[in-house]
Amino acid sequence: MTGYVMFRKDRLGRRGGGGILYIKESIQADEMKLEKEAQCEEAVWCNIVTGNSTLTVGVVYRIQT
Repeated sequence: MTGYVMFRKDRLGRRGGGGILYIKESIQADEMKLEKEAQCEEAVWCNIVTGNSTLTVGVVYRIQT
């Protein structure tokens, strides 16, 4: 999408699924890598910096079994 930065985490080994997060280009955002990423394979986390604060946002695709 024009004017946005895309952060994505695709599902591995199967078709479809995964997570995607779009953040406006004018906002400073950095993708986070989780230490225990294997427990949450289809998640995207970003830190958004606003002035003196940092906001963490995320998208998680949860599969019910």
